[in-house]
Amino acid sequence: MQVSHTPAAVSVSFDEPNLIGSAGLVPVMELAAEAGLHQLAGGRLSVPTDKGANAGAKVAALVAGMCTGADSIDDMAVLRHGAMKRVFGGCYAPSTLGSFLREFTFGHVRQLDAVASRFLVNLAGRAPLLGRTGAAGADPGFVYVDVDDTIIEVHGYQKQGSGYGYSGVRGLNALLATASTETAAPVILGQRLRRGSVGSPRGASRLVGDSLAILKRLVPAAGARVLVRADSAFYGHATVAAALTAGAEVSVTVKMDKAVKAAIAGIDEKAWTGIRYPQAIFDEDTGTWISKAEVAEVPFTAFTSRKKTERVPGRLVVRRIPELNPQDTDQPTLFDTHRFHAFFTTTDPEVLDTVTADQTHRGHAVIEQVNADLKDSALAHLPSGRFGANGAWLVCAVMAYNLTRTAGILAAGEFARARTGTIRARLVNLPARIASSARRIRIRLPQAWPWQQGFERLFTAVHPPPQPA
Repeated sequence: MQVSHTPAAVSVSFDEPNLIGSAGLVPVMELAAEAGLHQLAGGRLSVPTDKGANAGAKVAALVAGMCTGADSIDDMAVLRHGAMKRVFGGCYAPSTLGSFLREFTFGHVRQLDAVASRFLVNLAGRAPLLGRTGAAGADPGFVYVDVDDTIIEVHGYQKQGSGYGYSGVRGLNALLATASTETAAPVILGQRLRRGSVGSPRGASRLVGDSLAILKRLVPAAGARVLVRADSAFYGHATVAAALTAGAEVSVTVKMDKAVKAAIAGIDEKAWTGIRYPQAIFDEDTGTWISKAEVAEVPFTAFTSRKKTERVPGRLVVRRIPELNPQDTDQPTLFDTHRFHAFFTTTDPEVLDTVTADQTHRGHAVIEQVNADLKDSALAHLPSGRFGANGAWLVCAVMAYNLTRTAGILAAGEFARARTGTIRARLVNLPARIASSARRIRIRLPQAWPWQQGFERLFTAVHPPPQPA
């Protein structure tokens, strides 16, 4: 079959001053204004000199640019194209925003941290960020607080604080704490930018304590159960104690030290239970999984090297997987060898049994999606050679993430749990033409836009229709 195609004649001209490429930014930034972003930043930041003037408007401009996908200071020019100045006030030049960021010190970054936490609490008042609380008396389930760090690669040798971390990549280290539930996608509770060569647990206990304090202001249900999940890099007394002191439970991967190996060796062979895992088969007759992966648990007391008051009793849940023998041999092995993955948890066995605790702990991987989401947008780069500027950039990126996530929840449907990249592409970066009528600005959007209903739900949530008298 022969297919022929003759393209239509196409001409391009840049002579339309009334076009904007991010019409969806209008309800998003109105949502930010309702949550008090401008007032919070303007009232709490004390950045010196004329560079720090109008701090509220400049922080809002940075967050707005990041909501459209800007990943460098130069990309902030997205706020100044076409008719954007007719819709938004405070469309600063990228050079102005860059000068503002370079004035940040560690103290100013901590001031911006306070802005971000209060901004998140205000956003929670506009949308159920962690899902509905359910009917009275219903079990709301756990709120999962996940802690992890990630290396943000940098280029050039003038980046303050950059170094080679655990990944072998030259960069800076970002420590994050997220909150999620079974029905709600993660939001970011706290963040810290650290030197690239820093150890993962440094400052984690402080971040956990701060994040759990913020969480108490987000969760309206009294007595909500909180589970802090982390990998083995954060298995230490300081981090675990910070979580327990704040009233949370913990589920932390342990390091294979002598005490852990001895506890695993003492597990009875009959105690292992097959779990749903790759290549598992469900036996309908017995109602169990036939799997190469199995789990078991044993009582365990963590941090026995410390004084008795600092020891933490709990459970050691172990998952074992057959170790593949890389050697080519026809001789069968006398004993099966396994790889073990163990984590320590303080949850009640009646609440999370062995199998459920293992499934719940594996859900910690959700924070990796948050890391990937941030690196797909504002954290693709850390734009400045100054550590303070990059620290402020990280906090603004987190505020943009939480703001975009809130917009997705208000848009509902497929956007409630979508990646922020999807929300940007379908709801925020929406082309439109600006028109004026009766001294009012009108935004004319594309006809038959595939995600029109989601945008209308978002716009209506920000601009509720007037109630009849």
